[in-house]
Amino acid sequence: MFYKPDYFEFTKLLEANWLKIREELERLENDSFLLWSEKHLYNKDWTVFGLYDGYKKDRGKKIEENCALCPETAKLVETIPGMITAGFSRLSHGTHIRPHKGYEGNVLRCHLGLIVPDRCSINVNGKIKKWTEGKCMVFDDTYIHEAWNYGISTRVVLLMDIKKNALGIDISNDKYIEPMQWKDIIEGKILFIRYLFYTFPTLFRPIKLSRVLKRKFKKIMKKS
Repeated sequence: MFYKPDYFEFTKLLEANWLKIREELERLENDSFLLWSEKHLYNKDWTVFGLYDGYKKDRGKKIEENCALCPETAKLVETIPGMITAGFSRLSHGTHIRPHKGYEGNVLRCHLGLIVPDRCSINVNGKIKKWTEGKCMVFDDTYIHEAWNYGISTRVVLLMDIKKNALGIDISNDKYIEPMQWKDIIEGKILFIRYLFYTFPTLFRPIKLSRVLKRKFKKIMKKS
């Protein structure tokens, strides 16, 4: 689910300084970015430049050499209580991140839009939103979500994970949560089916097989 970003102090800090952050991003070399480790989740190029490690046993560990290249960004994210992951996430044009779930239920994920071409969106539990340059979106990544960039250039966000218990508010209160419309609920059901398709492909083999047989049968009928 998505949360209303204006209720969080850290979003105000990031949005007020987003141009400084983008300036440091633009100074980075292309080969400084690494492919996201879970390559089964995407079809093309999803690369990251980490400041605070977000992966498994090293989660929350400061990456000193990268923070030295982006000192202003590092200072900003270090002031956020409960921040355990931070880095630039880059999605090249034509890339689709397949439906998946996050691993931890004790964090919220924040994206600060830095470079956002047209035709880029994220779908969290059926609610589809577009990034905006200089604006934050906040969501719970343990819900099924996917993202895509069908634009003509690369999309880049500053990605952070922040511990829920460090926020100082009860995020279960409905006033912090963005409401769902009927179309979001329907889209969420479709997203769940697609999540199963990618996660448990053997469940859908009979469907795939039947489609193949139908195509072959049609070809035979055309020839006869």
